[in-house]
Amino acid sequence: MSNPLLSLNYEPAIESLGGDYFDEVPAADFPQHILRFRNYQLLLKLGLDPAQVTDQHFIEAFGKFHCVRPFLALRYHGYQFNEYNPNLGDGRGFLYGQVRGTDGRLYDFGTKGSGRTPYSRHADGRLTLKGGIREVLAAEALHRLGVRTSRCFSLVETGEALWRGDEPSPTRSSVMVRFSHSHIRFGTFERLHYIRRPDLTKKLLDFVIEYYYPELHLEASNAGVSPAEKYALFYADLVKRVAELVAQWMAAGFCHAVLNTDNMSITGESFDYGPFAFIPTYKPEFTAAYFDHYGLYCYGNQPLICRDNLEKLQQPLAAAIPQADMDAGLAKFGEYYNAAYRQLMLNRLGFEDLPEAEGDELLKVTIKMLAESQVGYHDFFFELRRQFSGTWRDDASQIFAEAEPTDLIAPWRQFYYHVLQSLSADDLDKMADRLRRHNPEQSLLRPTIEAVWEPIAIEDNWEPFYELVKRLQDPEN
Repeated sequence: MSNPLLSLNYEPAIESLGGDYFDEVPAADFPQHILRFRNYQLLLKLGLDPAQVTDQHFIEAFGKFHCVRPFLALRYHGYQFNEYNPNLGDGRGFLYGQVRGTDGRLYDFGTKGSGRTPYSRHADGRLTLKGGIREVLAAEALHRLGVRTSRCFSLVETGEALWRGDEPSPTRSSVMVRFSHSHIRFGTFERLHYIRRPDLTKKLLDFVIEYYYPELHLEASNAGVSPAEKYALFYADLVKRVAELVAQWMAAGFCHAVLNTDNMSITGESFDYGPFAFIPTYKPEFTAAYFDHYGLYCYGNQPLICRDNLEKLQQPLAAAIPQADMDAGLAKFGEYYNAAYRQLMLNRLGFEDLPEAEGDELLKVTIKMLAESQVGYHDFFFELRRQFSGTWRDDASQIFAEAEPTDLIAPWRQFYYHVLQSLSADDLDKMADRLRRHNPEQSLLRPTIEAVWEPIAIEDNWEPFYELVKRLQDPEN
């Protein structure tokens, strides 16, 4: 039987750009291939019947890497902790191929841990098994929370012993395949500026707009706008996407931890989860990466950092877009971010919308209560979902009746009660449904990840991991 994963209609999209943007590379040969995770939901997104795709099919395609098209390691640079680094590029991964989903959009299969490339420097090009597990879990948790994110398509354990400074070593190895909208990063453009190739910048812009901003491409073609106007519209759209993405992170209580420009996608999609963490309590200064000694990429800095990265992107894009147009586009970042964050937080509190003053005050008292009480961030929203009752509109004392500390939650309780007064019985029913949809039962704090890793590390017991994935993927959970 033919392999459905190898029989997909792979498109040579990035390949058609030519060799100025990538290097063809081989995949590593691994001594072992054990499929540890396959994403059934993404198989459906590709129009495949999961029952017709076997584990062996996954291993052939994404463990042994039977070749469909050339494997491409993309070239890019990036600002890392505000220092420009021209010695980057896909160092332990490559673009495996590009396919259309059932929605008609182009998606990339990108590997992580698939071996050395010209950009590996002194690294081994491998991925630890724990690192692969963490990315599977991060992506599924974020997807459930409504964050625009890449997701893991497969994870194969590969049978090598790896040595790492941040994990007990030797540790087990794996190779992961990531499913995302694009392999192109801010740093892809930054490299072209560094090597002084504005012609390649414009060529890449045309490609990005055609493939990843199809509505803009069609609108610009029909309206007959100039290339400079089209590029300016693209940048303005990217600003909006990134502002909305970071608002999604903040509402989800997620700290990416390494917001270098090479970790920023040109489609405004979240990807590449290394030392990430979900905040235990609301602390803007919370920092997820042990090596972020000054807290540059702390939770509370994420909106500022993403805006700064968009500003840094202006330097290479100046080859094609007037500075005034980019400044006008970036000026709306705060407006987009505030609107998206307000809406997401109101949803988590159970509301579709509220009058501006009332909604803003509810967010203010909520954040103040979360910060001062240091109740669990995720526990608060889940308990709001679990305990919510229509009786809360009639009696303020019933709202989190047993909550401690009372003196810190009392002002929030009183204002929440005040807001409920304007709602009908039907509105209250809709609130309960909204709270369920936006506040999942399962969170992904660090102890939760360690609790599934420990049985894998000690006795190769994968059941807790699979149970956690199931809970994260369940829209009702």
